[in-house]
Amino acid sequence: MEKLLKLRVFYLFLGLGGGLFSPFLTSLLVDNGLNSGQVGMLMATGTLVAILFQPVWGMISDRYNQARLVLILSVAVPAGLAVFYRSEYFIVLFAVYMISTIFSSTQAPIADSYAIAAARRAGSTYGSIRLMLSFGAATGGYLGGQYVSEFSVSTIWIPYLLFSLITVLVAITLPKEAEGNPIMTQSFAQGIRQLLGNRIFLAFLGGSFLVNQTMMAFGTYFVLAFQSVGGSAKYAGIALMLASITNVPSMLVASRVIGKIGRERMLLLAALVYVLRWAIQVIFPYPAAMIGVQVLHGLSFGFFLVAAVEYVSRTTSADMQATGQSVFNMVFSGLSGIVGNLLNGVLLSQGGVQLMNISCMLSSAAGALLLLYVARSSRRQLSSATEGLSA
Repeated sequence: MEKLLKLRVFYLFLGLGGGLFSPFLTSLLVDNGLNSGQVGMLMATGTLVAILFQPVWGMISDRYNQARLVLILSVAVPAGLAVFYRSEYFIVLFAVYMISTIFSSTQAPIADSYAIAAARRAGSTYGSIRLMLSFGAATGGYLGGQYVSEFSVSTIWIPYLLFSLITVLVAITLPKEAEGNPIMTQSFAQGIRQLLGNRIFLAFLGGSFLVNQTMMAFGTYFVLAFQSVGGSAKYAGIALMLASITNVPSMLVASRVIGKIGRERMLLLAALVYVLRWAIQVIFPYPAAMIGVQVLHGLSFGFFLVAAVEYVSRTTSADMQATGQSVFNMVFSGLSGIVGNLLNGVLLSQGGVQLMNISCMLSSAAGALLLLYVARSSRRQLSSATEGLSA
């Protein structure tokens, strides 16, 4: 129980820092003289480098049992570099974001590996731990909006650094490795080949990519898009808080929903909600609609993330847990981050909010089709296995 408490506190302050800083990073960069296209290129390039490092982080964690060290570095390095976002030089901003992303990209797979192992040992659920990140992000998003409206966006790195330091202190108290995950016994290349040789798993990765690249548009460009249609920074913070807070009840009931309909069907359900939330913004491109539609965030992102992390955990062998989560995050956050930041940055810059929303709606629909294939294929496999046992 003590470990669960520590993990929940860790996720809480990680969410507070990220929820306060990340949504307003683009505003900070634009305030320094960059346009949305340059912001997209900067972030996409940094994410490309992160993709190359993410499986390496997973391998280090699985092979050498250094999960805690990797987790500490993933928070401490980006926080320490945040002060340099005040620079007006593109090369400095590029270097800072690239290095920060290399380290921060491993937060999710390593923390999730901890959370899944701890939840199983304690008879709890991953969602009941992960919801603290959403609660923290909701509060952080609101505080960020209030902070920017009262102070300058150029100093938002200060509260971000404070929350990150608390997160690091909590991470130091965690065990060296995630209990229950044995040391990797097979080679890294062999494990990767095993994962990527599964066609259903590849379809799952493809669906995750198409769905989450739209979340990159939300996370990176929401404040800019909201302000471009007449919204204020203060109300943008309220919208971000509303989006994140809906994850809390969603993640609480996620395991029950999975128990009733299965992980694969829940992934499909969440993808269809993505299509709905973008379709609403296509039809009603107004600040009020952009705020109201955030009530669907928990049913889309919240449901999808819990189902996806548990799907990867069940698909991946016990000694490849961190590596499996890293491969998933390479696609879910890495590749989708590159495409989402580049594509939606250009669309927002050249065609405005409406063009970006249409693109996100179509991408979500394509992702839902791939996840429909995953759901049907998994159901056929289960039926075949059941028939084999009865025979």
